[in-house]
Amino acid sequence: MLPVFGHLNPDTDAVTSALVYARLLSRQGVEAQAYRLGELNFETPFVLREAGLEAPPLLPVLAAGTEVALVDHNESAQSVPNLAELVVTRVVDHHKLGDLTTSQPPYLRFEPVGCTGTILLGLHREAGLKVEPTDARLMLSAILSDTLHFRSPTTTQADRDAVEFLAPVAGVQDVEAYALAMFAAKSDLGDTPADQLLRMDYKVFPFGDAAQPQRWGLGVIETTNPAYVFGRQAELLAAMDKAKAEDGLNGVLLSVIDILNETNRTLILSATEDKAVSEAFGVASQNQVADLGHLISRKKQIVPTLEAHFAPVS
Repeated sequence: MLPVFGHLNPDTDAVTSALVYARLLSRQGVEAQAYRLGELNFETPFVLREAGLEAPPLLPVLAAGTEVALVDHNESAQSVPNLAELVVTRVVDHHKLGDLTTSQPPYLRFEPVGCTGTILLGLHREAGLKVEPTDARLMLSAILSDTLHFRSPTTTQADRDAVEFLAPVAGVQDVEAYALAMFAAKSDLGDTPADQLLRMDYKVFPFGDAAQPQRWGLGVIETTNPAYVFGRQAELLAAMDKAKAEDGLNGVLLSVIDILNETNRTLILSATEDKAVSEAFGVASQNQVADLGHLISRKKQIVPTLEAHFAPVS
């Protein structure tokens, strides 16, 4: 049974892509099982309930040499700790190439689209397989989530076309209403502990010299109610400070994305983060908050800017 899993701190795309790809492989004669690498955010349980599904189980510890398939990621810092000991046979992803190495030629499918779900729809078509309603709802949900219902600059025409195709198959008549319901679920943060809020959509990235990179934790909270998040600013800054120390990081940033207004205000932990953001983005922080305007995509806007800032001078 081939384990299929997305990245740590899984979002809707990571979870649904694992479910859809495992089912697709099984339909093609490769027995596969979806797993997750961590607890779900608040949006994903809503999506799974709407689809009538349970969450995939947590990935158990895998023995060295176990064959696995990755979805929605390909960087070791975002995967299982012993990824280097596993045999990666397949990767389906929409992110940049990371540090993944393999012991044998794998199947790789990378496309510059807004969501892994869009790629998976293409794989269904190429295999000549009918898209089942449940899988259609999962892929639809992932695309709406990752593109913020086409608000994100990562959105492509392929994502829009995929949603147009998937919605009737999934039985979703009003896509906008469904997307807003997803975002409302994502924004219902309640009394969630601050460290959990920080890590719900949180990735560690290496910047600078490949031999001795700086490691930065970049968290994102996408919400329709940013005022609630900033009401807990002190707690979140304390959680960021704790994560920085525990994970041995050079810096931690937390971007609060206002989904409806398409804006980004980022929490600045210390003088180190303030200096980096000021130099990289040309923005000064006030009261430990930097207004990054409409830079709402970590993948396409935040990470590339920081990569350029920390790039070694030749």
